[in-house]
Order: sequence, then structure tokens, then C-alpha cells
Amino acid sequence: MKRKLSLLLIFGVLNFAALFVGGLFTADGVVSDWYTTLNKAPWTPPGWVFGAAWFTIMVLFSFFMTDLYQESQNKKKIAGLYALQWILNAGWNPVFFSLRQTEIALVIITALLLLILAFHFIARRKSILQHLMLSVYSTWLIIATSLNAYIVFNN
Repeated sequence: MKRKLSLLLIFGVLNFAALFVGGLFTADGVVSDWYTTLNKAPWTPPGWVFGAAWFTIMVLFSFFMTDLYQESQNKKKIAGLYALQWILNAGWNPVFFSLRQTEIALVIITALLLLILAFHFIARRKSILQHLMLSVYSTWLIIATSLNAYIVFNN
């Protein structure tokens, strides 16, 4: 039980660190003239939804990763995939908001979505609860990818 709590804490800190790193590039970007004048998708949610969604996703993903890592026979593979997820997650914001490379950002977020879908496959024998926790992440990434794609194809 102590090991599980330690893993949960580690994944929680790492997940929120990714949000923090990404957030460093988001705050000014969201209010920039460049972003505010983009033609955005009609289904773009209000700004507060992004923070609430990512907070929820990272909490649930911390629980998911704790269980997956603890039960895994190949911890190096899981850690490597998690590290790649971390890099893609934290890397999207500077590419999109600071570099304003919406096409490259679309490639990044699509890769992140595919990686999270791969986690669904890796955890295919896990409980429905674990898949539901991960489904919040994959569902949000589908929405976020569509928002990024709309910007790419309509600006």
C-alpha cells in the first residue's frame, strides 16, 4: 500500500509538472492578438473548461498510471511510453502558442492521442474502471485534436 501511494504521488507530481510546463507557454498565448484573431471551431469551449479538464485528466491519469505501472511485467516499456506522453503533452503548448506552428502542434497532439489509445490497448485486460479513467484523457484529446485541426484548416 505504501508503494502504491508513493507511485501515485510520483505520477501526480510528474503529471502536474507537465501541466505547469505547458502552462508557462499558454497564459500569454491565449490572450495574444495572434490567438484571439484565429478562426476557431464553433465548439471551442470557454477557457476555464481547459483548466478543469486537464486537472481532472491528470488526477485520473495518475491513478491509471499507478495501477498500470505497478501491475506491469515490463516497467521499462511503461516508463518509456509514459515519458513520451509527458514530452508530447508538455511540448504541445510551446509549439502551438509560442512558436505558432499549428501544423506541427497538430502532429504532436495526434501522436499524443495515438499514444493514449495505445495505453488503452496495453491495459486491455485491466478493469473497466481503469479504462474509464483513461477514457477521459482520450476523449479530451479527440476534442483538442479537432480544435487544433480546425485552426490548421481554417486559418
